[in-house]
Amino acid sequence: MRTTRTLAAVRNRAALGSVLAATLVLSGCGAEVESDAKASGKVTVKRCGEPVRYTVPERAVAYEGGSADKLFALGLTEHVHGYVMPPANPPVSESPWASEYAKVKMLSDDLLNKEVVVEAKSDFVVAGWNSGFKDERGITPAILDKLGIQSFMHTESCFNYPQYPEKMTPFEALYTDLERLGKIFRVEKKATEVVDGLRKRVEAVKATAPSGDPVPVFLYDSGTDQPFTAGNQVPPNDIIKKAGGRNVFDGLDERWTQVNWESVAEAEPEVVVILDYGDLPAEKKIDFLKKSPHTRELPAVKKDNFFILDYNEGISGPRNIDGLEKFATYLRELES
Repeated sequence: MRTTRTLAAVRNRAALGSVLAATLVLSGCGAEVESDAKASGKVTVKRCGEPVRYTVPERAVAYEGGSADKLFALGLTEHVHGYVMPPANPPVSESPWASEYAKVKMLSDDLLNKEVVVEAKSDFVVAGWNSGFKDERGITPAILDKLGIQSFMHTESCFNYPQYPEKMTPFEALYTDLERLGKIFRVEKKATEVVDGLRKRVEAVKATAPSGDPVPVFLYDSGTDQPFTAGNQVPPNDIIKKAGGRNVFDGLDERWTQVNWESVAEAEPEVVVILDYGDLPAEKKIDFLKKSPHTRELPAVKKDNFFILDYNEGISGPRNIDGLEKFATYLRELES
């Protein structure tokens, strides 16, 4: 097994993977999509586990890249008024849908709040539970319902949604969101095409995954005193699993969660996935892991086995499959 990988090499492969993935994903993006039915009236679609009646939105607001990407992938740009993009997100100019972002408004570079939605005269908001919608910030689906503003939550975030929880694996949650949004906007045929394309890409990766025992993988999000990592309810768990690895914290029925360094050391990960976002570059996270007494003796760190996962490949959205393809290539090359 060849184990040493430089940061530059990882990024070069990532760039090539992004070009290929964009070619596959972008077919039809931004084009007008004919509705599968008349846009009048209402249709019932689940919002987490709650059946909700929707009219076709005309001024949608998307929170973070994953929400906007789902709408753009379905060809719904004309229905999107704008987006809210907090600083942790990479620039939208790096997105496969950069041209679509350019056609709508950036409403805020802060966290989602009720004021920006109301000011935008939005009739539809897409975000996750506790990552966008949040009781403490005064913006929840229930609050927006009272204001006459429709909302939709990422199914990936629904497993602990109060009163109406819904649980499924992260990739299945992604497909479900695209299908449900397709129904809300009456573009079911387009949604089926997009989902079928993503499923085929996942199956292609699974068919070429390394044989033998899955490689133990630790995702490092952030944290020095205690690490923040991925449980089994977020996309990186499926990315790691379907590429042929094993998330060392796949037993945690959580989304993004805090653990301790002792449990990381006991897991002896052979690969560390670095979630790249915000003001702390991936290089600095790697430097910390190489110097920290908690992690410098980990097999992955000693062998320099680091893979960089872009933020928008790690949160729920079509770019999850881009991340999967790139990580699968990385694991295959480690094995060679």
